[in-house]
Amino acid sequence: MKPYLFLLLCCACFSAFAQTTPDSTYPPNFTMENVEFKSVGVSIAGTIFKPKHIYAAVILVHGSGQEIRMVKMASFLAENGIAVLTYDKRGVGKSGGVYAGPEVGTNNIDSSNLTLLALDASAASNTLLAHLPAVHGPLGLMGFSQAGWVIPIAAKTNRNVNFMVLFSGPVVTTLEQLRFQFYTNGNSKFWETHTEAEAREHIRNDADKYKFIGTDPNDVLTKLSIPGLWIFGGKDIQIPVGLSIEHLNTLKALGKPYEYQLFPDLGHNTASSKSQETLKAAIKWIKSINGHVKPQ
Repeated sequence: MKPYLFLLLCCACFSAFAQTTPDSTYPPNFTMENVEFKSVGVSIAGTIFKPKHIYAAVILVHGSGQEIRMVKMASFLAENGIAVLTYDKRGVGKSGGVYAGPEVGTNNIDSSNLTLLALDASAASNTLLAHLPAVHGPLGLMGFSQAGWVIPIAAKTNRNVNFMVLFSGPVVTTLEQLRFQFYTNGNSKFWETHTEAEAREHIRNDADKYKFIGTDPNDVLTKLSIPGLWIFGGKDIQIPVGLSIEHLNTLKALGKPYEYQLFPDLGHNTASSKSQETLKAAIKWIKSINGHVKPQ
């Protein structure tokens, strides 16, 4: 049985950053502190990375799958003046609770589970703030893939969140995303034989293979007023990038402070440890908004 195949495919793309010790190549110009915090009745375990000079702070929010804390990425961000809290996903590693996902035959893009994961990210935000000095720059949520649905919910829940950064985060409903992924069927050469128009036609008309209430990130994004940056790969076969960009442009036309950057030669894994181009772009953007963000 392989229910909700998307959830498994999406998580593996960013696993290169899931490790428990920092890379030895990083000089020790930041401190690390293991922490635990409570969220919806369970204890979540994580690590805070605190640089000597803090320009901003972020919570790392997982993609789908059984994801532990992302130490390598947190180290890279801390080296660039960004304080980080990264944690083991609910029900994974040293965190309590129950993991929902395809490996155990459950649906982890059900709206109730996305909301639960958003509450974990919100609780992590409060924990990181409590460990930062009085002057620390803006606090944001940075996440991957599935986090495209989780982060907007968390930002709306927690008014301490000042910005969002999403790598390959879908700006379509969960059901639309599944229609697209079943259409591409993991074919890395999909875009060599299909057009954007064909993909959109399929997304509009394909019958849903699973029946559950979909989550539309646009419902929340229309209500938020904080800056957001989406980073996409032009060859993504997991999420419909063209449609996501169209929705972002609609939101921008309404005055929302949302931006996106498209890397035409990249696929879904826009935060690859092999290439730091997209990470550097995200860091540059975060530092550019420092001092220009307003409380929600």
